[in-house]
Amino acid sequence: MEEDYYRILGTRRDASQAEIQRAYRDMARKYHPDMNPDDAKAKEKFQRIQRAFDVLNDPEKREMYDRYGSSFDSTAAGGRPGGGWQGFQAGGAGGGFEDIDFAQMFGGRGADAFADIFRQFTGGRAQGGRGQGGRGQGGRGQGGRGQARQSERGTDLQHEIEVPFRTAISGGEASLAIQRPDGNVEHISVKIPPGIEDGQKVRVRGKGGPSRRDGTPGDIVLKVRVAAHPNFRRRGNHLEVTVPVTLAEAALGAKIDLPTPKGTITLTVPPGTSSGRRLRVKGLGVQPRKGAQGDLYAEVQIVLPAHLDDEALDHIRQIGHRHPLNPRTDLRW
Repeated sequence: MEEDYYRILGTRRDASQAEIQRAYRDMARKYHPDMNPDDAKAKEKFQRIQRAFDVLNDPEKREMYDRYGSSFDSTAAGGRPGGGWQGFQAGGAGGGFEDIDFAQMFGGRGADAFADIFRQFTGGRAQGGRGQGGRGQGGRGQGGRGQARQSERGTDLQHEIEVPFRTAISGGEASLAIQRPDGNVEHISVKIPPGIEDGQKVRVRGKGGPSRRDGTPGDIVLKVRVAAHPNFRRRGNHLEVTVPVTLAEAALGAKIDLPTPKGTITLTVPPGTSSGRRLRVKGLGVQPRKGAQGDLYAEVQIVLPAHLDDEALDHIRQIGHRHPLNPRTDLRW
């Protein structure tokens, strides 16, 4: 029976290889037996999808198919057994899914990558057994090919970790204690990249759950919480800090020391600076992994002595008389 492989994958006849691979990934996830363990029709549909992909993903086989249709496997190789396509083999009793080249689709990671996808849909479980995605058939089918048992990747562990504000801005290391199933506690040093934001995640590869089939262990996925700083605040990639100054420094101008992520700098306070004025220090904000570095904004706050003597108060009154000002002119509801 003639089959339209393009229709099976839901693609056009002039579809690119990338479009065919993308269509196959979507269809395989939907109809793979691991996702439909009690649906015989889904298994049959998956077999047809695999047959179509095995032909259309090979440029030579695709050319032959475009010329002769789905029957080309018996004619294209001059009558040689197996001279056409040898893709998905649906065996009889005890048969399985054979010769599925997952590495073509998942950047060389092969069946391990496909198993990772199924874990996302099955809550971390990867089902084993012949005929199901938990056991890949890495060998070659009926032409005397051997079958390789697929290794199973360990599960990922989810944790939260709180890091100091300074570590989140400048980068550094944090310690994590993980209790293993055997009761032992493992202390792990975690690298925190500079510029990480609250809620972002860090992956520690190979430190998650162990594999049950001699595969690679899972990862630890850490959700980072950034502790508050007593003085500094983060707004995007910018840093903000409130800088206390005296009345004399604000009125007369001054040069004051200001701590920053890159060390203490000298900040110039212009004469006549009022509380609330923001002084920008370019390039001393957060340096993200991608994008431009932010700036540091120092907001001036005038601090008066708790107690002023009569002479000091008289001077302030004289200033008020000589320089009348209504700072609330624009204040409205």
